[in-house]
Amino acid sequence: MKKRIIAIAMGMTVAAAMMTGCSSSSSNETTAAETEAASTEATEESSSEETEAAEAANTEETFIVGFDQDFPPMGFLGDDGEYTGFDLDLAKEVASRLGLEFVPQPIAWDAKDMELESGSIDCIWNGFTIEGREDAYTWSDPYMDNSQVFVVKNGSGIESAADLAGKVVEVQIDSSGQKALEAEPELTDTFAQLVTTPDYNTAFMDLEQGSVDAICMDVIVAGYQIAQRNADMIILDEPVSSETYGIGFKKGNTELRDKVNDTLKEMAADGTLAEISEKWFTKNVTTIK
Repeated sequence: MKKRIIAIAMGMTVAAAMMTGCSSSSSNETTAAETEAASTEATEESSSEETEAAEAANTEETFIVGFDQDFPPMGFLGDDGEYTGFDLDLAKEVASRLGLEFVPQPIAWDAKDMELESGSIDCIWNGFTIEGREDAYTWSDPYMDNSQVFVVKNGSGIESAADLAGKVVEVQIDSSGQKALEAEPELTDTFAQLVTTPDYNTAFMDLEQGSVDAICMDVIVAGYQIAQRNADMIILDEPVSSETYGIGFKKGNTELRDKVNDTLKEMAADGTLAEISEKWFTKNVTTIK
């Protein structure tokens, strides 16, 4: 009898242990499921927040200005590692007044049309000549006069365009200087060679080293480069062509063009255009009234 009671007791103990084990397992499974659900929910919430943040960033209004970073003083990379220049200062002020985030975007000059057409930039603003490109872009009002000139070493014996016969002349590829020379075949046919370069910094080094005899370029940029380099170079008096600078927008984008035009007129009226010009050129070279 005693053995039977002990056996029953042991059976009850085992059953209790089994029930406890089942209960613990069930509880663990429930907890794991709840944890996984909570984790999934947190991940979804985090993903949703990131998506909303990304969408907000993408919808933030910007003013992306395409420019040649080797074209001082209009636009270039400063000694402090920041993009700077006369045109960029103007563009930054325009963006601020329009309530837009200013984004300077350096581009390869011969790829500027592709950048504009793709929407990577909103405009081309970098000593950009209107003449010869009138139908290719929607243009702002002209804001500066310019001309294409020849730069030569002082004492080279080159005093006029006629003296460039048999000489090597360099120009930036797809630039106004190149277009101006292409329109003067009777002149360029006298050159020993007309070569192109990606930027005018390289052209000035080539001229200093004697690998070319002259550079054809914008007079505004030529004067700045010579002064900054303290170079023993001169600008020939006779210009190749006269022109004006404007801001090029994608064909048909009159809405943004008009906003920029109106803002530049405001800046001219309150003296800001003159102030920025005097900072870079010691005088007001702008033409907007």
